[in-house]
Amino acid sequence: MKILYAVQGTGNGHLCRALDIIPILQTLGEVDVLVSGIQADIELPFPVKYRLHGLSFIFGKSGGVDLWRTFMSSTVRRFIKEINSLPVEKYDLIINDFEPISAWACQTREIPCIGLSHQIGALHPASPKPDETDMLGKFIMKNYAPSNIAYGFHFKSYHNNIYTPVIRESVRQLDPKDDGHYTVYLPAYDDAHLLKNLSKFPDVKWDVYSKHNKKKFTVKNVTINPIRSDTFVSSMANASGILCGAGFETPAEALFLEKKLLVVPMKNQYEQHLNAAALEQMGVPVIGSLKKKFDYAIEAWLNSKIKVTVDYPDMTREIVTNIVEKHK
Repeated sequence: MKILYAVQGTGNGHLCRALDIIPILQTLGEVDVLVSGIQADIELPFPVKYRLHGLSFIFGKSGGVDLWRTFMSSTVRRFIKEINSLPVEKYDLIINDFEPISAWACQTREIPCIGLSHQIGALHPASPKPDETDMLGKFIMKNYAPSNIAYGFHFKSYHNNIYTPVIRESVRQLDPKDDGHYTVYLPAYDDAHLLKNLSKFPDVKWDVYSKHNKKKFTVKNVTINPIRSDTFVSSMANASGILCGAGFETPAEALFLEKKLLVVPMKNQYEQHLNAAALEQMGVPVIGSLKKKFDYAIEAWLNSKIKVTVDYPDMTREIVTNIVEKHK
C-alpha cells in the first residue's frame, strides 16, 4: 500500500507530531512524505519526497501574523502549479496534517483525503470557541486544507473523533525538574519586544527561544537562544513555568510535563484564539499581549503555584493504525 503523508511546515508543531507518526505509517505501507511551508525550524530525519512552497503564514514582530507578507510570499500562480503537478492519484491512502497542496489536489480530482490534524479538532462544533468569532479567520481555517474524512487532536477529547495530543517520545522520556527559570517561546515577537517586556520582571530568569536570532546572548535577566529542538525541550523540562503562544504542541507538552503555563494568542491567528478558549476553560491563564496593562496578570502568574493536571496516554500507534486499517 502506497501512503502519502502530507505535513504543514508553517511553525514546528506539525513536524513534531510527524516525528512519531511517520515511523508508525512506515510499518503499515510504503510512505512518501510531503512538507509544504517556509516557517519551520525542525528538519525531519526521514526522506522528504516533496518539498513545496505551499501557503505559509509569516510571523510578525509584535505579537501577530503579518498578513501582508503572508499574502506576498504565496503567489496564487505558484500555489495552483503545485496543486496541478502533485500526483495524488498514484497513492492508495493520503493522510493530511493541515497541508493545503495535497488537500486541494485531492479536492479538485475527487480523491479521498484523510485529515488528521489539530485544526480539525479545534474547529469541531463540540470544541470550545472564543466569545468573538473571527469570520474571515474561521473561513480561511476551514478551507485551507479541506478533507472529506476528518480526525482531530485537541487538549481534551471533546468528541469520539478527537484525540488527546500526540506527545513526542523524546518528551515522554524526560524526567522533569524545576531549576527556577521560565521558558519563553513567542515567535510572533522579535527580540527587542521580548527584552523590553520581560526585563520588567528583574527577579525572574527568562530563557527565551527566538526565531529572530541565530546566536545565544544574555541581557540582564533574559537569555535569548536560537531555536534548537533538543535545548528547547530540555529548557521546558527544567523550567518553573512556560510562557508561550496559544499554539498546540508547546502548550500540550508543557501541560504533560506538569508545568505552570501562561499563553498569549497571536493576533490575526484564529486557531490560536480557539486554543486559548480551550486552555482558559481548563484553567490556564490567557493574556492578550505583552503590553503594560497585562503586567499584573504576568506577575500574578509568576507568583501562582496552580498547575492544570492532564492525562495524555500514549495512543499514537493505536490511533494511526486504526485509521489506516479503516480506510485502506
